[in-house]
Parts: sequence; structure tokens; C-alpha cells
Amino acid sequence: MLIINELLTETPSTPALHLILSFEYRQKSRLRTHLDDGTDVLLSLPRGTILRQGDLLRAVDGTVVQVEAALETVSVASTEDLLLLARACYHLGNRHVPVQVGDAWLRFLPDHVLAHMLEGLGLTIHEETAPFEPESGAYHSHSQQHAH
Repeated sequence: MLIINELLTETPSTPALHLILSFEYRQKSRLRTHLDDGTDVLLSLPRGTILRQGDLLRAVDGTVVQVEAALETVSVASTEDLLLLARACYHLGNRHVPVQVGDAWLRFLPDHVLAHMLEGLGLTIHEETAPFEPESGAYHSHSQQHAH
């Protein structure tokens, strides 16, 4: 079993192996799972680590692995009205809901109560399958910058 215990801040090389995880599992610092090639791995990262798309990890034996956000079912709220979009962000943030912000849309994990609230505000809601990469927050200490 490959033991991964380090989040890299530099890019040593292009990794050949990938760890594909949903957002739920990218929030776990201790996790037994497997790589895309079937290799069993144990994540043993510092508590509070949240893995992001493109992060690089190093195993005890020196193997470098790249994190990929898995495709998962997400709700998408959309509107061309930027004030309405800002209001939706406020209401979701007030409920501490992880949200991915895009150009005239928001992604969040499916929740019929939240969807109903946003529809009531006037946004259009639909579900799709996509990687979920929510905002990390203003005080998140992750040193890498990620494009969305």
C-alpha cells in the first residue's frame, strides 16, 4: 500500500498517477482509497487539509500523485442578473454551504431546500454531472492558486 503524507507546493515533474476524489473525500485528511491505476493508498495528511484539483502529493517512497476532482452530481443555479447572483451567494454563504462560483452560475451539492430557496429568489436550477471545486474561503491557508 502506498502511503501519501505530503502536499507539495512545487511541481517536481508531471505525475503519471492520479487520485480521483469527490469533494467529500478531498476534505478528509485520513483516507484509505486507490489511485486511477488501482494502487491502494492511504492518505495521511495534516488535519484540515482540503485537496484541490491539480494538487500534487508525495508518498513516503517518493511517488508523486496528482489530485483530480471526480465528476459528481451538482446543482447549478444560474441567472444573468448579477445582483441576484450576489444575493444567492450571500444566502448560501450565510448557511455555510460550499459553493463554486462561475460566470453567471453557482454550483453546490444537491439539496432540495436550497434549490427551492434559490428558485424563490428567481434563479434557474438544474442538476448536472461535473467536477465540484468550491471556493476555498478568504482565510484558507492553501498556498497554491487554482484556476476555476
